[in-house]
Amino acid sequence: MRDAFVDTTTALLAEQPRTALVLADISAESFAPAAGRHPDRVLNVGIREQLMVGVAGGLALTGLRPIVHSYAPFLVERAYEQIKLDLDHQGVSAVLVGIGASYDRADAGRTHLSPADVALIDTLAGWTVHVPGHADEVSALLRAAVAGDGPAYLRLSTLGNDRPHGTDGSLAVVRDAGPGAPLLVAVGPVLDAALAALAGLKVTVAYTHRPRPFDVAGLRALAGAEVILVEPYLAGTSARLVGDALVDRPHRLLSLGVGREELRRYGSAADHTRWHGLDAAGLRRSVSAFLEAGR
Repeated sequence: MRDAFVDTTTALLAEQPRTALVLADISAESFAPAAGRHPDRVLNVGIREQLMVGVAGGLALTGLRPIVHSYAPFLVERAYEQIKLDLDHQGVSAVLVGIGASYDRADAGRTHLSPADVALIDTLAGWTVHVPGHADEVSALLRAAVAGDGPAYLRLSTLGNDRPHGTDGSLAVVRDAGPGAPLLVAVGPVLDAALAALAGLKVTVAYTHRPRPFDVAGLRALAGAEVILVEPYLAGTSARLVGDALVDRPHRLLSLGVGREELRRYGSAADHTRWHGLDAAGLRRSVSAFLEAGR
C-alpha cells in the first residue's frame, strides 16, 4: 500500500500543479525524485509533525491541495490539535495519509501503535475516511480524495486481503446468506479473516473501505436483527453509527476490533492480530458466542 501511495502521489504532483506534499522525514527518501522535480511543492519539515500539519494548513489557505504523510500515531495522535485548529477551524482541508496502523510496527513499541486514529478523526465533522483492504485499492482512493475539496484520511497498512474489491465505498455484499441472516460488516483488511471465520455459518458479509461517511442506506437495506462489525482499529469505533442507523429497529450489535487494554508486549503484527482476536480463529469464537447467545 505504501508503494502504491508513493507512486500515485509522485504522478499527481506531475499531473496536477495544485497538489502539494508535506512530510516529516518519513518516506522522504522515497519522494526524493519528486522533491527534485517539484521543490516548491514537496516540503520536508523534519521530525516536526505538528509543524507538518500547520504548514499544510497554510498551503491549503493559498489554494493548494496538500497531501500530509507520516506514521498514523505521529500524523493523527501527535498532531491532533493542529488538525483541529490549522485545518478544521480554519475551514481548509488536506488529505492525510497514514501508514503503520493499527500495529504494523508493533516491534517498535507503543509509540508506533495507533488503534485510536479513526476514533480521533471521528471527533471532527465532515471527514472522509478510507481504509483500503488491498494495495490495488489505494491509487483510485487517493486520486479521488485529492480531486475532492473536503478533508480526507487514507489509512494504509501492511495487512491486506488476497484481492481488491473495487467498490465506491458503499457496502458491497461478498457473501449472501439470504434474507434475515445476521450481517457482518468488514472494514478494509479484515475481510479475508472474517470470511474464513464464518465457514459453515449462515452469515451475510458486506465489505467497505470507506467507514466515513458510513453507508447508512446500505446498512439498513442489508441488516436484520443481528449485526457484527469488524474493524481493524479500536473496537466499537463505528458502533454509534450503526446504532443511529438502526435506532427504529430491535437489533443486537457485536463490535469487534482492537481492544482497549494495553498489552504491553511488542510482538509482530500477526501476534497483535491474534491477541486482539482478529484472526480467523478469534473471530470465529466471538461470532459463534454472539450468535449462540441470541438463540
